[in-house]
Amino acid sequence: MNDPTPAQLPEHPRLNRLFRLQWEEVQQAYVLLYPEGMVRLNLSAAEILKRCDGEHTITQLITELEQAFGESDLRDPILGMLRMAFEKDWIQ
Repeated sequence: MNDPTPAQLPEHPRLNRLFRLQWEEVQQAYVLLYPEGMVRLNLSAAEILKRCDGEHTITQLITELEQAFGESDLRDPILGMLRMAFEKDWIQ
């Protein structure tokens, strides 16, 4: 099995302080707020970002999400979302 924490991702991802994750009643969705705007998130992305608290390791995050969704083999899609979030500077 490959290393679950690719080198470019932080071992303990945390939401960038410039962003705020919250439920937006009007949107009926979680959103990521930042000074220039807002990103509407799907449920999966929101569940991943909720766990980017600086405490969870990527391995813990994957395990929790697989249990929460009753799925196995979510590693690749979760890592893909984390890579995208890291590239967009949503997580550090």
